[in-house]
Amino acid sequence: MEEFKIYAAGDFIQTNDLLPVINPFNGESFAHTYLANYEIINRSICKAEECFTKLKRLSSYEKYEILKFISDEIIKNKSHFATLICKEAAKPIKYANSEVDRAAQTFLIAAEECKRISAEVISLDWTPAGKNKEGIVKYFPVGLVSAISPFNFPLNLAVHKIAPAIAAGCPIILKPSSKTPLSTLLLAQIIDKSALPKGAFSVLPCSRTTGNLLVEDNRFKLLTFTGSPEIGWKMKQRSGKKKVVLELGGNAGVIISTSANIKMAVEKAIIGAFAYSGQVCIHTQRILVHESVFETFTKLFCETIAGLKIGDPMLNNTDISCMIDEHNNKRVLSWINEAVTEGAKILCGGMIEGGILLPTVLTHTKENQKVNCEEVFGPVVTIEKFTQFNEAISTLNNSRFGLQAGLFTDSQKEINYAFNNLEVGGVIINDVPTYRADHMPYGGVKDSGLGREGVKYAMMDMLEAKILVKDIE
Repeated sequence: MEEFKIYAAGDFIQTNDLLPVINPFNGESFAHTYLANYEIINRSICKAEECFTKLKRLSSYEKYEILKFISDEIIKNKSHFATLICKEAAKPIKYANSEVDRAAQTFLIAAEECKRISAEVISLDWTPAGKNKEGIVKYFPVGLVSAISPFNFPLNLAVHKIAPAIAAGCPIILKPSSKTPLSTLLLAQIIDKSALPKGAFSVLPCSRTTGNLLVEDNRFKLLTFTGSPEIGWKMKQRSGKKKVVLELGGNAGVIISTSANIKMAVEKAIIGAFAYSGQVCIHTQRILVHESVFETFTKLFCETIAGLKIGDPMLNNTDISCMIDEHNNKRVLSWINEAVTEGAKILCGGMIEGGILLPTVLTHTKENQKVNCEEVFGPVVTIEKFTQFNEAISTLNNSRFGLQAGLFTDSQKEINYAFNNLEVGGVIINDVPTYRADHMPYGGVKDSGLGREGVKYAMMDMLEAKILVKDIE
């Protein structure tokens, strides 16, 4: 059994609290790490504060070299990372490989963005009081960052907090999901070999109770959390005066308009709906199809699902494997059955075989059913028809969430209307809402979160503007 020591204040350590890591696909305990206690977290906080001065004085070039080194080393260790992700998260290996590539790319983006932290000169003579004066604005790191990352992208969603923090010059302490801590602990082994000051980064698996310190301690200047809305908003209430960034859930929708390329829309919607069994916050959950192409789209969609490979996530051709645990299997199945009881029709799936919840398509659903109004976070989509384009927009907006939305159309008028009227953080044209590039501003409105990620935009939250006002000689 492989051992992963936790990374606290620049040292790899063991504790008395063992944390077994279970492969969700076969139930095997294949590795273990350890849980941090209050004393370890406090020591890590103190060490991070000590090294903050050194960290914020790093030049752009020095930070670039650190970030580039980490990116290169991730690629060198790609197979190890992908295998760990596959085992700890039951993520099909082809998707695990893609996640590793994205993590390396995110560090590379951060390496470039750290060169672009701007300084600007502004004229102050717009009013009489500003005559013969000018301002110089510079951006300084905000301080210690606490980061809490989820199980579903155990490497890359953590990297979206770590890489911007290094680029901005902020020390960071990460609490990974207790279900999937290994890939970030492997990352810590790489970061430890870099020139990053020791103590500027810690990875501390811990219980939720112990982890409250990362939320409530005022020595942290920013809390960045990715996870469920229910937990995220409660954290904000307990976070005190620190800045807070929340990347939460959604029930993302996609509209298939009359001019859509149906074959392309089906191919992309299948991936958006069922990649990693739908355990993605921008998982394609609600599909609205114009009535004129509804039958064509739905028939091809279900036929394509029949060709998906279901089984062992370690096999290169596997498309669908098990969910993260049995509890979520049962939860999602109960939501399906509840919808059916209330009149919904199952077009395919709707059952568990060999511990795997099959890709499921529902129609004749109601907007207030959980499969529509809540975040399924499982391999389930609903497909319904619409007549008027503005009605489809209204249907997608009729949600407490607002993360991303997709639109398949060739109409510029529809594109403009959707962009101006959809209540979401991102509108994706001729692709699914599941699309994300790692440098774009990513985040939602309403219950889907607060703030934006994407390296440059995450850095903006980790920096504070300061102005120098002086006379013009």
